[in-house]
Amino acid sequence: MYIGIDIGGTKCAVIKADDNGNKIEKIAFDTKGFEETLEKIINEAEKMGAAKKECRAVGISCGGPLDEKKGIIQSPPNLPGWDDVHITEILEKRFGTKARLCNDANACALAEWRFGAGKGSKNMIFLTFGTGFGAGIILDGRLYSGTNGNAGEIGHIRCEDYGPVGYGKIGSFEGFCSGSGIKQMGQALALEKLQQGESVAYCKDMSDFENITAKSISEAAFLGDETALCVYRLSAHKLGMCASLLIDLLNPERIVIGSVFARSEELFRDEMEKVIEKEALSFASEVCKVVPAALGDEIGDFAAIAVAMMS
Repeated sequence: MYIGIDIGGTKCAVIKADDNGNKIEKIAFDTKGFEETLEKIINEAEKMGAAKKECRAVGISCGGPLDEKKGIIQSPPNLPGWDDVHITEILEKRFGTKARLCNDANACALAEWRFGAGKGSKNMIFLTFGTGFGAGIILDGRLYSGTNGNAGEIGHIRCEDYGPVGYGKIGSFEGFCSGSGIKQMGQALALEKLQQGESVAYCKDMSDFENITAKSISEAAFLGDETALCVYRLSAHKLGMCASLLIDLLNPERIVIGSVFARSEELFRDEMEKVIEKEALSFASEVCKVVPAALGDEIGDFAAIAVAMMS
């Protein structure tokens, strides 16, 4: 039996799974203050049997920054008060069993590799493509996390001198390939149209400007609005550039992409593949499939379980 703990800025969850990773029980609750939330996590895990001898390990999935090797959460921006928290040490002392920590991108990579769209592959890259943009890397059948768990921060790489802001950097891959980046690009193009006396499907006038979201832009794109489609073509182009870089550098057999891409694959696929065909080495791209993530809204649960099941 395994216990998984998914720590998020809005919600946390504790999950119990059998020896094969099948979910048995789950409880989710709001993330509140540090002390209150940590106590709730510990209490719920204990109720599920984290301290019993049949519990093989506890896995924790959490947004960074953190030190995976030492098991320390290091002040994630969405978790105020979680400063230098030696989470694995705390849980191991409390439960008497092994605890492991992974950042959420690495944990989701493990989940898709073990249970989802990456199942059966040996070399796989998972791209988050949600609020942010990061990578989890599986090489030769093992998670590669770098010296202290910070490998795969592809979203921080600048691909243009100017562009939407992501990961604190103008023109980064996260600026172009994330929900927040799509919103920024949608706002910029809408403002241009409005100043020219035109309107777009997702923003009729300036009173609607602050209500623009990645979701409203995607809805307009699916209805054929040209401005919205332009936003997605630009995002898809940069996604293709990013995928090409990863294909040439790491030679994966599968790139699994989550969230925004998984929900709107048809808005990305053609442009992304055109770029990969042009930019990536053909003998590397020919053996790599780019596919949407398969675990959907359950990926956080399976991510925490997969961390617990790491060898």
